[in-house]
Amino acid sequence: MQRDEFHKFFKSAGPVVLPVIHVLDTPRTLRNVREVIAAGAAGCFLINHDFEPAQFLPIIRDVRAAYPSLWMGVNFLGVTGRDAFPMLGDLARDGVTVDAYWADDACIDEDGENTQAKEIARAYQESGWRGLYFGGTCFKKQRPIDPARYGDAAREACGFMDVVTTSGVATGHEAELGKIDTFRGAIGDKPLALASGVTPQNADTYGDVDCFMVATGINEPGNFYDIDPARLEALMRATRSLGQRETS
Repeated sequence: MQRDEFHKFFKSAGPVVLPVIHVLDTPRTLRNVREVIAAGAAGCFLINHDFEPAQFLPIIRDVRAAYPSLWMGVNFLGVTGRDAFPMLGDLARDGVTVDAYWADDACIDEDGENTQAKEIARAYQESGWRGLYFGGTCFKKQRPIDPARYGDAAREACGFMDVVTTSGVATGHEAELGKIDTFRGAIGDKPLALASGVTPQNADTYGDVDCFMVATGINEPGNFYDIDPARLEALMRATRSLGQRETS
């Protein structure tokens, strides 16, 4: 997938906003999904910070049943695509559509060996699931990579995922602009997603990013789980402004 295809798919000239919902239970998740829809965001990601995938799967099913047309991605925290893709394949065979999978760690090797990334690619092919793969590269809380090798890692990532996905050093921390510049230069016209530190106030500094996957920057202050509608709307305004700038 190329950048222009990504933006056409989501009908967004500026960065695509995909709020990340940290799920606890079905009612609370559905309440947050309603805020995503009301704000006009393109969709959302669900992530299980507090329990294992076995407890997460019924919530995914419940959300899909409640919102059949919602663009919905998932992140199974603490596992790679090798374990996630079979679960997604099972959901697909049961008629539960998941549009995207985001892995914190796509297991990219900046030296080019990519043994684990190739195993994950095989798991994807064998699963039968065919959604978009957002693969964490030089991502927070994963294996440290020398910043001098960021470009190498980003280039290697292009062959293993649909959307190259990176972050700042930790949840809620802004990514250094130099890192974003390096990634953009390395991946060319491949879509780039940023999954930490984006806020309504700093969004316009990340004009080279195609997708904002955001939780802390739009949640209620001090609340890990619930979206603040005003903050989400402010981010949507900022990204619409970026889109107008791109097309002018």
